[in-house]
Amino acid sequence: MKGPLFYSKILLFGEYGIIKDSKGLSIPYNFYNGALKVSDNQTDEAKASNASLSRFVFYLEKLQQEQPELVQFEIEKLHHDVAEGMYFDSSIPQGYGVGSSGALVAAIYDKYAKDKITVLENLTREKLLKLKTIFGQMESFFHGKSSGLDPLNSYLSIPILINSKDNIEATGIPAQRATGHGAVFLLDSGIVGETAPMVNIFMENLKDKGFRAMLKNQFVKYTDLCVENFLGGDMKSLFANTKKLSKVVLNNFKPMIPEQFHGIWQHGIDTNDYYLKLCGSGGGGYILGFTEDLEKAQNALKDYKLEVVYQF
Repeated sequence: MKGPLFYSKILLFGEYGIIKDSKGLSIPYNFYNGALKVSDNQTDEAKASNASLSRFVFYLEKLQQEQPELVQFEIEKLHHDVAEGMYFDSSIPQGYGVGSSGALVAAIYDKYAKDKITVLENLTREKLLKLKTIFGQMESFFHGKSSGLDPLNSYLSIPILINSKDNIEATGIPAQRATGHGAVFLLDSGIVGETAPMVNIFMENLKDKGFRAMLKNQFVKYTDLCVENFLGGDMKSLFANTKKLSKVVLNNFKPMIPEQFHGIWQHGIDTNDYYLKLCGSGGGGYILGFTEDLEKAQNALKDYKLEVVYQF
């Protein structure tokens, strides 16, 4: 048995900001994917995934008892399949900010939810919000607190525009140009990031008045502008605002940036060869890069592993 594929995602803009109602833009990233699978000869990874799924099922059982009107699952079938050795066969790196748990949540909802909202129906704002709420509750098992966006993106496999917490919509993004010099890329930090501790640091920082003011007047402001610039195809403004955003992140989110990357982060701002920003919660995993000249960025970052996500 092998289920349908669910893809990884990239939150281009909005990490941390969406907790405080900034705009956000999330796109599917088809390079990585995962599927539910049952097979007899299991690797250690498959066994670990199966054990994690087993705990997840008990969590989902409790969730549907506590919030029966939110979501119901075919729990007996789920218990049975996990007992048979079902696991999530995934190429999505864990702790890298590209939605490994989101894809798993989407796969479980797709296969076991009763009365599920499907991709084929007319996706009204209410349905999108209901899905996001369900996925947020499901994914909280892995992160402690989840917006539900990663699973939503993985489940629908379309770009999602977050206008605010209660206002999300499917959107189109400018077409890619394979010959374009500009690019969005992933930079591999070589370190696995843990979401929960990073979110805890952020929540702790929110108690500080100065940090809250910086978030509202700088971080959220530039995030919103970047989303508008990107969707509107205004690349000149996009890079100007991404540079400002990159500076704000370096100055105020240092714990989320692995120490050995502080220097190259600053170098990008100084030279304008590229601008870096967080991908997901940070602390490791991938770092997201934006450049107007891919060749320059590749030369400047030749000691690191780059993956091009989007060219324009």
